Amino acid sequence: MRRIIVILSFILVVLVFLSSCSINNYTGSDSGIRSGEQNGETENIQTNSGKSLNDISNSSENNTVIKNIVEQQSKTSLINEEGITVQERIMVPEGYKRVDVEKGSFGEYLRNLPLKPHGSKVKYYDGSIKSKDVHVAVLDIDVGDRDLQQCADAVMRLWAEYLFSRGEYDRIHFNFTNGFRADYSTWMKGNRIRVEGNNAYWVKQGEYSEEYKVFRDYMDMVFAYAGTLSLSQEMKKIPLEEMQPGDVFLKGELPGHCVIILDMAEHEETKEKIFIIAQSYMPAQDIHILKNYDNPEDNPWYPVNFGDVLNTPEWNFTRDQLFRFDS
Repeated sequence: MRRIIVILSFILVVLVFLSSCSINNYTGSDSGIRSGEQNGETENIQTNSGKSLNDISNSSENNTVIKNIVEQQSKTSLINEEGITVQERIMVPEGYKRVDVEKGSFGEYLRNLPLKPHGSKVKYYDGSIKSKDVHVAVLDIDVGDRDLQQCADAVMRLWAEYLFSRGEYDRIHFNFTNGFRADYSTWMKGNRIRVEGNNAYWVKQGEYSEEYKVFRDYMDMVFAYAGTLSLSQEMKKIPLEEMQPGDVFLKGELPGHCVIILDMAEHEETKEKIFIIAQSYMPAQDIHILKNYDNPEDNPWYPVNFGDVLNTPEWNFTRDQLFRFDS
């Protein structure tokens, strides 16, 4: 009887060993396949059983395993490290294509925003580095040297920069939290805003100017006295099904937060839509494209049909918190 038990135990050990090398264990996890994708070195890839490809290459059964791993390696990452704009850096998943946007639209402007080199860190206004890793790319847009350009400010900055680039100065306006309307067309005529307590009013202090520095000074003034609450009161709510690039997920409270949709894509067969989002945060920091923690590192796309709650790395939004600038 004891001898039978020993034999059965030996057989069990052999079966466990064989199953540990089976094809079902090769899942393409970040700890294995992804390291090979980044370094281009198949000889260093580790399987879930702890064996390298060289250790298992002599087995005809495992040739299928090797083929599967190589196929996983050949899949293109959705991050093009050489891309210098949003649409060049962030590629779409297989089967998808970017949604059409009108020439000269806000959506076209956003997907062509310049990016800092791949691997750039998110920096705060004082030059220090954000420790939390929540981004896949950083927009090449200054953050200023004061703690002003936070979440809602970044959204207002992108909208205003778009309009400024088109010379549509009359469309640049934002409300302060106290309700005061700050029109850039009034500012560029040499008027400046004076704030006393909860009151704000215009004061003539200079001459007409279309210089970019004058525009940036105006934006800093807006950043100081506007925020998520005021932004939610001047933007219009949009049904989730009507989402388009440039729309904003926004919780207009104190505290609140918002993220902007930089780009969208649609599956050519199923018509499922996906999107990527960007944010600034507190304290003021570089505007950055967010990761999607539910996806692999190289896939920052979010599904439009995300359910009841949109989970982003630093804030959650509900499906009824989608807004659009009222042009």
